[in-house]
Amino acid sequence: MRKLTVLEMNRMSVEDFHRADKLPLVVVLDNVRSMYNVGSVFRTGDAFRIAGVVLCGITCQPPHVEIHKTALGAEDSVEWEYYAHTADAVSHLRQRGFTILAVEQCEGSTMLHRFCPEKGKKYAVVLGNEVKGVQQQVVDSSDGCLEIPQFGTKHSMNVSVTAGIVIWHFASERLMEDGYRVGL
Repeated sequence: MRKLTVLEMNRMSVEDFHRADKLPLVVVLDNVRSMYNVGSVFRTGDAFRIAGVVLCGITCQPPHVEIHKTALGAEDSVEWEYYAHTADAVSHLRQRGFTILAVEQCEGSTMLHRFCPEKGKKYAVVLGNEVKGVQQQVVDSSDGCLEIPQFGTKHSMNVSVTAGIVIWHFASERLMEDGYRVGL
């Protein structure tokens, strides 16, 4: 086996990315402190061609060298917007037809592996602050909560790791749908 070169991977341009069909998923970052986490979410969002990223509160916005260090240019391909208050972002996304799901450990949360996104629906997943998680006010205004099962001594994961797991779950469900092809 031999690793592919960058040219052999035949990656799309930023312009082609903007024109391409997107996974109907938006990732909302609720007061995420680490710019490296923000950049990583952009990069993972680019890899799975998500519809966008919404940055809220203290979450840093591009352009910024520390975001770019992990995003590696994905902050230019993935659409993004900023809201001072996460509750306003959630309200606007709901008005645009998104189902809002907080990724948090809550009473009555749905374990991620048991959640099957409905075909034709648009989703926004809210990921919270590295210490405090998703604000309770945002959890209260969500349509539901998704939880990633964990089996160790810790009860949390890094925001960028969580984003990767959740985005992959949505993408893998879509990959199984008839007619969706990403060059495979």
